[in-house]
Amino acid sequence: MPTSGTAAATVWIGLGANLGQCAPALRRALQAVHALPGTRVLRASSLYRSAPVDSSGPDYLNAVAEIATVLAPQALLQALQTIEWAAGRERPYRNAPRTLDLDILFFGDEQIATATLMVPHPRIYERAFVLCPLAELAPERVTPEQLQAVQHQRVERTPTLDGLLDGLVA
Repeated sequence: MPTSGTAAATVWIGLGANLGQCAPALRRALQAVHALPGTRVLRASSLYRSAPVDSSGPDYLNAVAEIATVLAPQALLQALQTIEWAAGRERPYRNAPRTLDLDILFFGDEQIATATLMVPHPRIYERAFVLCPLAELAPERVTPEQLQAVQHQRVERTPTLDGLLDGLVA
């Protein structure tokens, strides 16, 4: 990563997929994020299986990753969307099933509100599939009350897939 005076931001990314080979798609996505200029994956959560929220289709596999990047928020968003597109992501309608979904959850301590990017992600605290893996990596970012508010949503850690994301961290 460059050390030319540009400080790297700590960014939390949500990953999800429910079409195709989901676990390998999430692994390839993390590899692609790690390969972005001035970016490295620091940690990744376990994988979690969850029912679709506000949608239909097969169950999702989800994870959260902590990265360090010198990319600006909009540049990172564009890079993540390029990774999604390369994985076959289509956007026929809101919350459609997908081969890959990459969301910026937090970008350092920044508050961002543009037409294309909202940070913190506006639905973090409504989604067990984000809160559970986030709590695994950064329990200080999730309160017991937030977890309790989404306890009715089906989400389970997939221990049979533990280790799938190993080897991707710096």
